[in-house]
Amino acid sequence: MRRNTFIVILILLIFFVISFLTNILGALNPNVSASYKLTETMAGFLPFAFFIAYGIMSIPAGFLLEKWGEKKMIIFAFLLAFLGALIFAINPQFNVFVVSLFTIGTGMAVLQVVINPLLRVSGGEEHYAFNSVLGQLVFGLASFISPQMYSYFVSNIDQGNVEKPFIGMMTNLVPEFMSWVSVYWVFAFLSIIMIVIIIFINIPKVTLQEDEKVGSKASYVELFKNKYVILYFLGIFAYVGSEQGISYWMSKFLSNYHGIDPGTSGADAVSYFWGLMTIGGVLGLVLLKLMDSKQVLKWFTLLAMACVAAGLFGSDKVALWAFPISGFFLSVMYPVIVSLGLNSVAKHHGSFAGILMTGIAGGAVVQLLIGSISDIVSLKVGMMFLFVTLGYILSISFWAKPLVNNKTIKSLSDLFKSDT
Repeated sequence: MRRNTFIVILILLIFFVISFLTNILGALNPNVSASYKLTETMAGFLPFAFFIAYGIMSIPAGFLLEKWGEKKMIIFAFLLAFLGALIFAINPQFNVFVVSLFTIGTGMAVLQVVINPLLRVSGGEEHYAFNSVLGQLVFGLASFISPQMYSYFVSNIDQGNVEKPFIGMMTNLVPEFMSWVSVYWVFAFLSIIMIVIIIFINIPKVTLQEDEKVGSKASYVELFKNKYVILYFLGIFAYVGSEQGISYWMSKFLSNYHGIDPGTSGADAVSYFWGLMTIGGVLGLVLLKLMDSKQVLKWFTLLAMACVAAGLFGSDKVALWAFPISGFFLSVMYPVIVSLGLNSVAKHHGSFAGILMTGIAGGAVVQLLIGSISDIVSLKVGMMFLFVTLGYILSISFWAKPLVNNKTIKSLSDLFKSDT
């Protein structure tokens, strides 16, 4: 198929919106907890409601994609996001919020399943690696901007700066002392705009490759008999649990232990976490051309653990930077774990990819565990559970035995050699 630059740009925009809606929860956590007087366990239930949707919907979305096609699935996903954001923005009650997060999470899970094969076809297979990296950069940019948007609305609504753009309108739409609800009006608006855009665009039909198809029930049964399938599923589970565990709880930790304003400096810390993760991803691509992926995973995980330790036990100034810098070192974990996993089985890669995607539910379960431990002991002890999840990721660098290792550059001349 001929390369379609317009569709590639559209997919990058979808990457941006997914990230914009997904990675705001950490910045919201302190204010949401204060508004509803939540225990740490209940606060942990919010990301649980969002990320459990990935565990439930990732594989069914693959079957629906083959039946409905790309365009209908994308519209369906954004319709879910729109309804989820709108029902909460109109009725900002805690129980509605939980339903809203699950609904939005379901929409985001569907989009994740659809857009990667679409990117391969629209951008051309020879450009897929580059476009995937570009998508991750856009994803990181949105994660950086989203907490900044939250900070803009919360600080200006709370200060009564009604003359600033959108602040007067939002002040009338949100309940008193709940300025953070404004972000869900933004999400609803953004989702409906995306629906309108998609309706008027001709989305190409994608013929899925064998490693992109969800596969038969028999393929899943066969895969689950392979211990490495379970081990790598747990790897993704641990990674997303770690990523969300740091980004979701850091602002609350900084507020509780160091008195840092969650609406400004706390939101900035979350923003920098995602920004540094994006930068780390670029460096990681270079390192993966120079070093064995298991070695990259080992050293980046050790450095991430050191940053988490510095954040938990250091001074306020140290914590304010240690938590965000951990994002830099987390950046390579997801692609390395996925590639090691897929390179560890000889067939049924599409089914295996679906299993790995359900591991994103780790972002749900780990937050409940951290919240529960925090209620029993303290938030600091609760966040120490991150050493368990990061420790598991570290173990992968020792026991992984892929059938194919990542290709590295031994000399400058390797850059000009053909892969064939």
